[in-house]
Amino acid sequence: MPNTIIIGSGSYVPENVIDGSHFADAVFYDDNNQLIEKPTEEIIQKFVDITEIEHRRYANPEDFNSDLAHRASLEAIEDAGIDKEEIDYIIFATNFGEVDVNGIPNFMPSLSARLKGKLGIKRRDCINYDMIFGCPGWVEGLILADTMIKAGKAKTVLVVGGETLSRVTDPYDRNKMIFADGAGAVVVTATEDSKVGVLADNTLCDNGEELCYLENGPSLNLEHNQSQLFIRMRGRKIYEYALKNVPDAIKATIDKAGLDISDINKILIHQANAKMDYAMIGRLFKLYGQKDYDHAISPMTIQQFGNSSVATVPTLFDLIRKGKMEGQSFAPGSHILFTSVGAGMNINCVVYKFPEGKI
Repeated sequence: MPNTIIIGSGSYVPENVIDGSHFADAVFYDDNNQLIEKPTEEIIQKFVDITEIEHRRYANPEDFNSDLAHRASLEAIEDAGIDKEEIDYIIFATNFGEVDVNGIPNFMPSLSARLKGKLGIKRRDCINYDMIFGCPGWVEGLILADTMIKAGKAKTVLVVGGETLSRVTDPYDRNKMIFADGAGAVVVTATEDSKVGVLADNTLCDNGEELCYLENGPSLNLEHNQSQLFIRMRGRKIYEYALKNVPDAIKATIDKAGLDISDINKILIHQANAKMDYAMIGRLFKLYGQKDYDHAISPMTIQQFGNSSVATVPTLFDLIRKGKMEGQSFAPGSHILFTSVGAGMNINCVVYKFPEGKI
């Protein structure tokens, strides 16, 4: 049975840097639709203290999600050194599709179909799928690509995550300061070496009362147009859910791969809140009887890039792989984790081993 290795990666981080001053004139409401009387400057500072997000990136008004993904994908394909016509499948993880500057989402045609068109791929049997799976969408896309390769349905797959979340946030919701735009992509292909590449994966879906933890909803300001829907996030519920469930899911994946936490060199975790990530990883190590851990094992981009949802993990991977994050690198033969939690609620994790030689 073949296995799946990553042979190319790319990312696109928009050039527009948005800091706290961007929100200085904002008026915020709470979840009970009541005006928050605290000074906006105080609200912004408390937000930074909790999430560590000081900056985020927003796409240019003329750019769409598929444009960001196109740039990341071109870079990944060039990095892989393949002809684009070799791609058998395109899996595009997204949650809101092609969103215009008025916040109107568009899923027809699909994002993966638009991306194939922009890439100029002529193969009619290059199949395109959209993966709508919350923030874990890109990791799940990687899992699907691995499944198809192992099943012999594909040899080479482009897995992309892209989002323009800045266009779907409620202007009266404090949580809008979390979200950002960006895209990341990898090219994966089959290898006959079963000891490298994707070694194990794990996906869990809790879709009962958890459905309301992250969903679409009207503005918190009742005087605002209530027919327009925005991201609605119940932060405390998500924090409690993630801390309870994600560490166990990661450990189960490591166990499935026949490894120990000491074998893991990097943990690339989805980033929506730095405090939450620290807590989840700390609890993971406690499951192995370790009270402390070296924070370098889990590189963070949230402080400067914000939460770009499905783009977070592949962007982080690409930046480290290409030596663009100071003090961070991957070593040949090392093991890394891809893991995420998000709307659904859904959790997933992949254990990946780099081949010896080129990363």
